[in-house]
Amino acid sequence: MAALPPLLKRLLGKPAATDADPGIAAFFQGKARQQGYTLSPSQLQVIEDMARQTAHLLAGRPTRSLYLHGAVGRGKSWLLDGFFQALPVAEKQRMHFHDFFARLHQGMFTHRQQRDALGVTLDKLLDGCRVLCFDEFHVHDIGDAMLISRLFKALFRRGVWVLVTSNYPPAGLLPNPLYHQRFKPVIELISARMDVMEVSAPQDYRGMAQAHGDQRFTAGQFVWPGTSAQREALGLPSVDHPPLNLAVGARQLIARRHQGRSIAFSFSDLCEQPTAVMDYLQLCRDYDRWIIDGLPHLAECPIATQQRFINLVDVLYDQDKHLVLIGEQPLEQSLSGQAIDLARTASRLGQLQKIGPQPAIMSAIHAPIAE
Repeated sequence: MAALPPLLKRLLGKPAATDADPGIAAFFQGKARQQGYTLSPSQLQVIEDMARQTAHLLAGRPTRSLYLHGAVGRGKSWLLDGFFQALPVAEKQRMHFHDFFARLHQGMFTHRQQRDALGVTLDKLLDGCRVLCFDEFHVHDIGDAMLISRLFKALFRRGVWVLVTSNYPPAGLLPNPLYHQRFKPVIELISARMDVMEVSAPQDYRGMAQAHGDQRFTAGQFVWPGTSAQREALGLPSVDHPPLNLAVGARQLIARRHQGRSIAFSFSDLCEQPTAVMDYLQLCRDYDRWIIDGLPHLAECPIATQQRFINLVDVLYDQDKHLVLIGEQPLEQSLSGQAIDLARTASRLGQLQKIGPQPAIMSAIHAPIAE
């Protein structure tokens, strides 16, 4: 994102009293220059819409929420995070959709005796929020779809301005043909109340070195084939490390090792058992360095197992945790499967450093990964 494009020049050149807030464009221009990015035409259009809606928000005028969709790594989260930083409004929240939805379920269970459990829960979760930013919005389950329908109606009724990013256009949500028709009212609501914009770019920005910065996640490793020599050199648990009971909230999970802020699991411990996003979020409060051992060929796993792994990687990525993932085969071979969100998972795990069986790589390792 380098020389100042004509659209940003136009936005920055407008006086404050016009229909666009120049602070938003200025922020993105500086952020792009600092990171050495070149903004794509679609990203510029999104920034223009963000600047216009910001001016409306600040002036108390009617606004339209914003739904951004596009392929993985095309800058949707970058735009959302930048907007959240630049927006001169104190009453705002930025949340990964997994996190918000898990809290929503938990709150509605807590207030299940109330006449309007959803409303009471939103009162506590939003607490005066005017702008709500959701990253990685998706829906594959009909039960969640019905709750999402109620959620969006409640948000718009409360006058909350919503910014959503998703890998799917609204019409691509809940693609299961058995349920898609029942979700159409939500799709129509999104189209009626939100500007739906595609974010496209000629490259996957996640693969660029400057996108990594000081992130813990991208400093992690994918290790294969996980031989005894590799494990010893990297300070990783042995394959037959005995299971340990681990209390997670009111539940008991199985771990393989935990010490300080480090935790180790087998793939089976987390993804082949009935774990949930709330479990991963709870664990993230206590542990920053994760080892997940025994990544199989996902195509051979049930869809539910694949989806748990996708959810787990989403949480670790969004919470920016250091991850060491161990598999028996190269990452690209492991990540084939039927779950429709695997492209996002592959993009995220593709940022990990690859440690294969080559002696040259192994000899360059001087310190254990998980202490």
